[in-house]
Amino acid sequence: MTDQEIVAKINSSLAEEFEYDLAAMTPETTLFEDMGLDSLDVVDLVIVLETAFSMKVREEEAIRKIRTLGDIHDFVIAKKRQLEGDR
Repeated sequence: MTDQEIVAKINSSLAEEFEYDLAAMTPETTLFEDMGLDSLDVVDLVIVLETAFSMKVREEEAIRKIRTLGDIHDFVIAKKRQLEGDR
């Protein structure tokens, strides 16, 4: 899966889960201000990512640093590369 495919899958999964306009999603889109997510939504966000990419997200510190869609893109791409390297 290419980085571009990962970004597209993240955006479409989150747009569907949180009923957000896919066309408005850019790497600079903030989760809390632009998308209107709250701390409880972050739990749903993690579940969406785990389901979409068949991976476990356990890096609580890394999750706390995520503020934008670009942060999510970078996190998932790095995680996928790590998992592929472990095979």
